[in-house]
Amino acid sequence: MKLTVMLLALVVQVFSLENGLMRTPPMGWLAWERYRCNTDCEEDPDNCISERLFMDMADRLVEDGWRDLGYNYINIDDCWMMFERDEHGVLVADPERFPHGIKYLADYVHARGLKLGIYEDIGNKTCMGYPGTMLDKVALDAQTFANWSVDMLKLDGCYSSAEDRAQGYPDMAKALNATGRPIAYSCSWPAYDGGLPPEVNYTLLMDICNLWRNYDDIEDSWQSVLSIVDWFTKHQDVLQSVAGPGHWNDPDMLLIGNYGLSFEQAKAQMALWTIFAAPLFMSTDLRTISAQNVDILQNKLMIKINQDPLGVQGRRVLQTKDKIEVFVRPLSQKANAIVFFSRRTDMPYRYKTTLRSLNFTDSLLYEAQDVYTGNIISGLVADTKFTVVVNPSGVVMWYLYPISALENPLARKKFLSL
Repeated sequence: MKLTVMLLALVVQVFSLENGLMRTPPMGWLAWERYRCNTDCEEDPDNCISERLFMDMADRLVEDGWRDLGYNYINIDDCWMMFERDEHGVLVADPERFPHGIKYLADYVHARGLKLGIYEDIGNKTCMGYPGTMLDKVALDAQTFANWSVDMLKLDGCYSSAEDRAQGYPDMAKALNATGRPIAYSCSWPAYDGGLPPEVNYTLLMDICNLWRNYDDIEDSWQSVLSIVDWFTKHQDVLQSVAGPGHWNDPDMLLIGNYGLSFEQAKAQMALWTIFAAPLFMSTDLRTISAQNVDILQNKLMIKINQDPLGVQGRRVLQTKDKIEVFVRPLSQKANAIVFFSRRTDMPYRYKTTLRSLNFTDSLLYEAQDVYTGNIISGLVADTKFTVVVNPSGVVMWYLYPISALENPLARKKFLSL
């Protein structure tokens, strides 16, 4: 296995994914967390994996303002296909649930200014038992997806061996290139090999994948969110260096709007995923989502930070005995995003600190905007003492910028209007 990966690394330029896509973290909607593998369209027609579901969500992205904020992918996950390929070996969408086929759905999505993503698996079966791509079907499946005008492929790793993954994931990058269609490529490879070097070759991944799942699947619970935050933080020295324009670490979907998170926890997930420069893929029912959760997901300043063109992944810089953690993400124009995150479960905590304590040692004069409230905090220098009140399992998030970066009155007015 190690020899195979070393050889692949030597020929990485041959397998590079040359699509120029996802220069900022992708945003959109993904079916899996909310709808899983619900294929019972007779009993549950509104919530089964079907073209109707994806068309409904596409309509919502357009009509409810999501697309205009950057949420432009509609992504199919597992369970979309028949259990057998056709006589030519081609994958077939379930004709009862997708009566018009995937190309029709892609055209529907494209007509609304959106993009369509699809799911497959490098093993002999998908995670839910549908036909996998396997090594001998890589080129065929890549061309099939291109023929259907698909814009993104998520390639899972169930029922695969380490050898399958070491050959199959780079082979798919090559096959996608060969189609001539720009298709963004999401690899689950690291999650199946432990997520860390030396088993995971991130240098190779940066060249062949636009994003990759590093760790466990997210579940609809605060405990699941915390486990992912813990893993990303523990290994931030490895992960931060490999994220950037065109290639992103993926901590998995946003749970906001579902059942497992409180209001404060939902705000915390959005803020922490933004600090991690993570893809923002919602997985909730956009037809019934509450206004409160819409406000979190459509926060314009949050999205501006997530989509910052530098593409630097943030990191935890401080952890206190009082269960307050501070994360910082460097941004363009010498700005930074700061998240004050509470692991407390008792009551709001008054956290007192200075910018110098958070490693801001320069002599600049700063101003901060609270990302959720919009309040402006002025006159901050390295040694200014300030207090933030952080709710249990919640966050306070700042967009911190030097005053000199906004000396132009028009630039300042435009920023403050977000």
